Amino acid sequence: MIKQYIESNKDRFLEELFEVLRIQSISAVSSHKGDMVKCAEWLQSSLLSAGADKAEVMPTEGNPVVYAEKIIDPSLKTVLIYGHYDVMPVDPIELWDNDPFDPIIKGDRIYARGANDDKGQVFMQVKAFEYMVQNGTLPCNVKFMLEGEEEIGSKSLYKWCADNKELLSADVILVSDTSLLAWDTPSVTCGLRGLCYMEVEVTGPNKDLHSGLFGGAVANPANVLTRLVSSLVDDNGKITIPHFYDDVRDLTDAEKAAFNLAPFNVEDYKKGLDIDAVEGEAGYSTMERTGVRPSLDVNGIWGGYIEEGTKTVIPSSASAKISMRLVPNQDYMKISKLFEEHFMSIAPKSVKVKVQFLHGGQPYVSPTDLPAYKAASAALTQSFGKEPLPYFSGGSIPIISGFEEILGLKSILMGFGLDEDNIHSPNESYGIANFYKGIETIVYFFDHYSKS
Repeated sequence: MIKQYIESNKDRFLEELFEVLRIQSISAVSSHKGDMVKCAEWLQSSLLSAGADKAEVMPTEGNPVVYAEKIIDPSLKTVLIYGHYDVMPVDPIELWDNDPFDPIIKGDRIYARGANDDKGQVFMQVKAFEYMVQNGTLPCNVKFMLEGEEEIGSKSLYKWCADNKELLSADVILVSDTSLLAWDTPSVTCGLRGLCYMEVEVTGPNKDLHSGLFGGAVANPANVLTRLVSSLVDDNGKITIPHFYDDVRDLTDAEKAAFNLAPFNVEDYKKGLDIDAVEGEAGYSTMERTGVRPSLDVNGIWGGYIEEGTKTVIPSSASAKISMRLVPNQDYMKISKLFEEHFMSIAPKSVKVKVQFLHGGQPYVSPTDLPAYKAASAALTQSFGKEPLPYFSGGSIPIISGFEEILGLKSILMGFGLDEDNIHSPNESYGIANFYKGIETIVYFFDHYSKS
């Protein structure tokens, strides 16, 4: 039935998805504040059309939350669906092959900012809900909580959840904001790395200086910054911050063997990224490095003259944004303090250093023996014809651990993206087959979960 429904409505589904993809809901850019409200109102209307009993655009201290529900029987289980409608900035715009907010189809993929992350995946949930309501097959109560700040750390959602605990009461949270291991290797994400995001600024002289007149006599903040940043990871890929690994648990031999059962071809990996070699913490596989080991990366670095041509200056200051991905048992607040103390301690007296914590979130683990996890596994088996593998993702959704702390609810991470979707990058895309397969699988999840 669901396959027939998708086939009969597939063009309409894409047309509606394109409507929301055209809304420039970039949460990181304040000038798009109006677009955030516009997108929330569009989703409110879409949920009402899909069959919600009520849908509201609810204010927070930041961007609004779209809340909707359909309660068919209070005695039945309730699934709370979480997703986000904000998207990443599109820079560098010149690397896009099309206008990022004018979605197009090329081959078998949708190209637009948010095509996967997370508008495309949120919309799968809406269409699966629409099908179950219209065909009288909805077996559980459903609530939606769609936020507009995930890409900037969900700053306002923590308090909003705490203020609305009764409204959000449920049995489990269902999230489609993750990926499959591969199209022919379905998976259910059972863990996410945490996140600690910092910004550092190194300041030297009180103004830009002529690099000929002062070079060699005055500390160059850009030189110092790059030296400090490069020292944060050693030649073996180990993070050098004292006590950083105190709470990191190594895998047992059995866990290591099980973790590496997931199919992975390093040559295909390198080819897809156009690199000649992989790099990372010595003694660990690429899958381990991106799933169950912490990492530290510079996300942006700037200072001095970067426009066309030359300008021989020693910049007055230089800055960098640095993120650390964390694994279970690591606490992002503890790590932020360790980072700050270490960075300040290694800075030379010739410069002044400012360290700022921007946002973070705890790691998350979803036990594979949860009834909802088993329902997700059964749903993927039904739609893909193959039992999914448990998968620890290297990505982070900080609010997921917040839900567990505030609402006391576990989240099931059943996403349908692929590595080639280029989320957060130019030319983000989403497979049309993934979009339709997601709708189908979500319907199966509700059926299996209602019987668990």
